[in-house]
Amino acid sequence: MVLNAYLKEFPKNLKIALPIMLGQVAHLLVAFADNVMVGKLGDAQLAAVSLGNTFIFIALSIGIGFSFSITPLVAEADGKGDKNKVVSIFHSGFIMCLIIGVVLMIITYLSTPLLYFLDQSEEVVDLAVPYTYWVAFSLIPLMVFQALKQFVDGLSKTIYSMVASLLANVINIIVNYFLIYGKYGFPRLEVEGAAIGTFVSRVLMFLILFLILYYRKRFKIYFVRLKSYSWNIYKKIFNLGLPTSLQMFFEVSLFTIAIVLSGTLGVKSQAANQIALNLSALTFMVGVGLGVTATIRVGNQKGTGNIDLLKTIAKSIFLLTLMFELIFAMLFLVFHNELPAIYIGDHDVIELAAEILIVAALFQISDGFQVVLLGVLRGLQDVWVPTLICLISYWVVGFPIMYTLSNTFNLGVTGIWIGLLMALTTSALLMF
Repeated sequence: MVLNAYLKEFPKNLKIALPIMLGQVAHLLVAFADNVMVGKLGDAQLAAVSLGNTFIFIALSIGIGFSFSITPLVAEADGKGDKNKVVSIFHSGFIMCLIIGVVLMIITYLSTPLLYFLDQSEEVVDLAVPYTYWVAFSLIPLMVFQALKQFVDGLSKTIYSMVASLLANVINIIVNYFLIYGKYGFPRLEVEGAAIGTFVSRVLMFLILFLILYYRKRFKIYFVRLKSYSWNIYKKIFNLGLPTSLQMFFEVSLFTIAIVLSGTLGVKSQAANQIALNLSALTFMVGVGLGVTATIRVGNQKGTGNIDLLKTIAKSIFLLTLMFELIFAMLFLVFHNELPAIYIGDHDVIELAAEILIVAALFQISDGFQVVLLGVLRGLQDVWVPTLICLISYWVVGFPIMYTLSNTFNLGVTGIWIGLLMALTTSALLMF
């Protein structure tokens, strides 16, 4: 009887989650296409994009973390049927995201010359600097897109941002093709062309979503009524956004350190680490979709005050997460030798990556649950204790284990992944 109550919620959960998953996977596939297209230019060009993106990703984690605060507030107000409050949250959140986008762009732009002090190849840095400048400018359209996306996600209408993401990402590949290789009369800009493609696609992603929402009758009310700005709303968004951005920063920075540590172990270890990260990132998008769904649906029930249904929905998402992550874990275990061969032919790299994927199989369950539990807590607007948990899990538990096992105990890149596993498992258990 209880199981039936959970199963009954599955269609509603998946209706919200699937468009988010597809949109996120589209972003990963475009990043993959970017790497392939730039990789044809040479090792230095590919390394430059990797270096620039590592630098940019810190800024992205902070900005996107702030934007995540819009969704639970909109979901709660929508659950209460308070359209005026939804309007106020939307407009206030949009302005805050715009300001954050400008600030992050300025900081990233001014900080880009620091790339020369990271002990990297001068040739790689020379290519990475103009790339990073262009991608820094793209943070502004990305942040205003995030404001629209998190608003409409909060209304449980996740398909619109998925459509905008898919269209913009297709355009990104086309623009990249023209500008990286100088096709059809366009200048051959190589790495810088890839950055311009990112900038153009993010501008279009915002415009597409804005036009979709603006010209749909059901959303007109949210754009026309420009009366309700409130310092209390700004304060709420900031108080939810700051800890959320810190949560993302703690996690992203640990994974960045994992990339750096694997690089110190040699090219083969770095390649194996990248393969495992790429495969895990694809499966992680399922967890992200379910985590956002948890935020939306729990936020709705927080608004209606129906705590019994809130618990049922949360537990149904936990069950759905367990089902997905067990499937992914089994796939990683069964095909741990075959999956790396999709990426590379080097036997040594395949062997290393296969070893990591055994750890990554357990990684799936911990990673899926920690992101969904974080989503539930965000829906309840409980964000400061989870932030402390993220700090402890990633930097007090994860980093020392990762560093000690990979260096002192000579477990190499496998030791790094055991550290990641322990960090995510600690996070999931403490949040639960």
